[in-house]
Amino acid sequence: MPGEGIPINKDLIAWARKRAGLSEDEAAQKFAKIAAWKAGTALPTYPQLESMAEEFRIPIAVFFFPQPPNMSPIQETFRTLPDAEFAQLPRRIQQLLRKAKAFQLGLYELTQGRNPAERLITRDLEFTARMSVEAMAARVRSYLGAPLEQQVARHGADEALKEWRQALYGVGVFVFKDAFREESFSGFSLYDNVFPIIYVNNSAAKTRQIFTLFHELAHLLFHTSGIDPLDDQYVERLPERPQHIEVLCNRFAAQFLVPETSFEVAFAGQRATERTAEILAERFHVSREFIFRKFLDRGLITQDDYTRAARRWADQRQGGSGGNPYWSKLAYLGRDYVALAFSQYHQNRIDETQLAEYLDVKPKNIGTLEEYFVKGVQ
Repeated sequence: MPGEGIPINKDLIAWARKRAGLSEDEAAQKFAKIAAWKAGTALPTYPQLESMAEEFRIPIAVFFFPQPPNMSPIQETFRTLPDAEFAQLPRRIQQLLRKAKAFQLGLYELTQGRNPAERLITRDLEFTARMSVEAMAARVRSYLGAPLEQQVARHGADEALKEWRQALYGVGVFVFKDAFREESFSGFSLYDNVFPIIYVNNSAAKTRQIFTLFHELAHLLFHTSGIDPLDDQYVERLPERPQHIEVLCNRFAAQFLVPETSFEVAFAGQRATERTAEILAERFHVSREFIFRKFLDRGLITQDDYTRAARRWADQRQGGSGGNPYWSKLAYLGRDYVALAFSQYHQNRIDETQLAEYLDVKPKNIGTLEEYFVKGVQ
């Protein structure tokens, strides 16, 4: 029921208020019942809990923790993003950043602070901004055990995206997805020593999502959080060093997905046309714009040629209809994360309310979500 109270850890209310820098009187002006919530004589409804989490700038999940987490401000891990740029991020993106942080904190709770992967790529591989992207891409591909031949043998971008996501999970990187409702942002990453996270805009084309995975992976390998916007002017506004890192992340993703030598071999004897771009894009499971950009960088087409084609291809894309919300939820969270949460629940290590928060669903929908989970991937 919409007005039903949510049982939270009341002891965390004072901690969250102090962390946000609000006095008791200021908090009471915003939340008339906060004293009763703190005393445990009343419970906040879910909308009230959402408002309190928004005001205190913390994930909702924190209110269910047994004790206050060691939470530094999210922007502290964005070493390549100036505070002024961070403050200008759309409200929706800032909400998703907090949601991603909640998943990160949830992983600590669900696993007792131990990443389930046998290897952690951000610990095992170390790169500097001076290293060549060619060498960096080759080391990452070798570490993932994903030869280019395996990449081109995949059947379509959808299969490629799923397998890349699974490969990253296997080396300790959790990938979450969501409908950003902000077309100018493709994704972001949150660096952490134990649980690095990549968050992808599910509304973007699958090929763009794949590029975002590796752009953000580069950020994580540089031990920094990052954001992947579509606007090139964003990068141009950054100071010199952050701008250099962003350019490197883009170059790494491009080199990893379509190595220059492999591109030259595949392109040999062909003309720089839109049809050629489509053929090569299908081969490497990248976007047509990606290949056309390579033509532009080589001076094989004009800027006007590229702009016209990119706009036309963008107009051809159609938004999804939304589909079944349970399949969508499983796709957003990833089966590995969902399996982890359900396993803890069935071992009586977390209760239904906590499980619902970890899975970002209402408690009443847990049973149906599990039914879809058991059915397997759609």
